[in-house]
Amino acid sequence: QVQLLESGGGLVQAGGSLSLSCAASGNIFSIDAMGWYRQTPGKQREMVATINSDGSTVYAASVKGRFTISRDHANIKVYLRMNSLKPGDTAVYYCGGKRRNSYNEMDYWGKGTLVTVSP
Repeated sequence: QVQLLESGGGLVQAGGSLSLSCAASGNIFSIDAMGWYRQTPGKQREMVATINSDGSTVYAASVKGRFTISRDHANIKVYLRMNSLKPGDTAVYYCGGKRRNSYNEMDYWGKGTLVTVSP
């Protein structure tokens, strides 16, 4: 099993920046891709950004150019740097991890960290 723990959420004004971190523990060698997702009340969880073991990344169109995902392979951590934040970015942000050879989008989830962007 893998445990994911997010940190770094909080309140920020529109136009500001915030960084999120996620640390993996447990059977970390089983992890392949990692990513950040977000969810607001009444909506489905949506992909924000993912990063594969080879370093390739995918971003949602709504955050491309503003958010940057990175990964520290040595410590199995994943980061999300969020710039030019908008009120629409307000959500609970979840860290996800995908097992090697899994057909799921993600297999492991953290408990989430709240990001609130005020106007």
